[in-house]
Amino acid sequence: MIEQEPTTPSSDPRSLSGVLKQIAVLVETDTSSGCRIIRGIANYAERNADWHLVIDPRDHNHRPILPDAWHGDGIIARPTSQQQLDMLRGSGLPLVNVDDLVADERVPSVLTDEAQLAEVALGHLLDRGFREFAYFAPPSLEYSKRRRDAFAARLERDGWPCHVYKPGYRAGRRLGWGEQQRRVERWIRKLPHPIAILAVDATRARQLAEICQLAGIRVPDDVAILAGNHDELMCDVSTPPLSSINVASERIGHDAAHALSQLMTGAAPPLDPLLVPPRGVNSRQSTDLLAIDDEEIVDALRFIRNNAHRGIVVEDILRQVPISRRSLEIQFRKYLGRSPAREIRRVQLERSRDLLARRELSITEVALACGFANATRFGVAFKKDTGKTPYAFRKELLAGQPTSRLNI
Repeated sequence: MIEQEPTTPSSDPRSLSGVLKQIAVLVETDTSSGCRIIRGIANYAERNADWHLVIDPRDHNHRPILPDAWHGDGIIARPTSQQQLDMLRGSGLPLVNVDDLVADERVPSVLTDEAQLAEVALGHLLDRGFREFAYFAPPSLEYSKRRRDAFAARLERDGWPCHVYKPGYRAGRRLGWGEQQRRVERWIRKLPHPIAILAVDATRARQLAEICQLAGIRVPDDVAILAGNHDELMCDVSTPPLSSINVASERIGHDAAHALSQLMTGAAPPLDPLLVPPRGVNSRQSTDLLAIDDEEIVDALRFIRNNAHRGIVVEDILRQVPISRRSLEIQFRKYLGRSPAREIRRVQLERSRDLLARRELSITEVALACGFANATRFGVAFKKDTGKTPYAFRKELLAGQPTSRLNI
């Protein structure tokens, strides 16, 4: 639970067995991902622990810091410097790190599984026919290199080159807005087109989209942009709206709270970081291009994406696109590695995952909205591909708990 002051034993029945544990949460509240991590921590505290959370305490310079005269029991933090991490370790309290910007093998951490994020990102972009890829993150002390390295390694595994932004200045150097824009624009113009770019986060993805718009570079026709995390505001205000990786921030917070709870009871810290896979891709206009040089297949794919929720079958595609069934099957397997029927099912289940996050919709309503005849058929298809029923998936999703990635 989140409160400004600890409750008294008489007002909080959970405190009857003792004093509430004092937990400092040094995670920023001015970013979407930070707020979701805090929500996951709060969800754990509400259901599992007698905790009082001190949220995002700052000093007079607005730097995260443990409050003066604070006597706590544990810390969950997103340290942004080695100095800050050393200060937190010096407190002697159990500590869990929820970021990889500053790492210390002596401090347990709960992080996004970057290898899985790279897999999800590449799958999304390959499905749209892209065969040229790049990664964008400016030299900055704000970012670790794990996301870049994981994406480049995943591309290399299948023989794809990765064009990485290297502007030639050191991290921390301050450049004016205009100079930053010019350097990025020059880099984009030198890339092969069409190309798909994974940006480190939504803020940098929006910057890319803005630079492209000012330079007359078409998004997604020349450059498709995929944000490495999801920020509602940045993704919505971008032109065009940004596709993004749905990083499981709430689950990171929840699992970090669970890890801290174990540490506070004397458990040995884990030897390796606890890795949390992303939930998938929020697909928007910035990657809504089918970079395939076969107009009939592009038309078929667009028809599927626009109509899968209507319960279409392969015969419906053939009525719209002048191609034989055999040619359709061969070309789908050539470009996508799956059949037209499998693509219809993939699009239906991708939509279902998003709708299951909406509490106001029943499972039956989700099934019908995705093109399934009834909830039973939807449940069978969903469990086959995720290993979970729609109800279990929704319960874990809304609670900030683990969910299986769609295996489609």
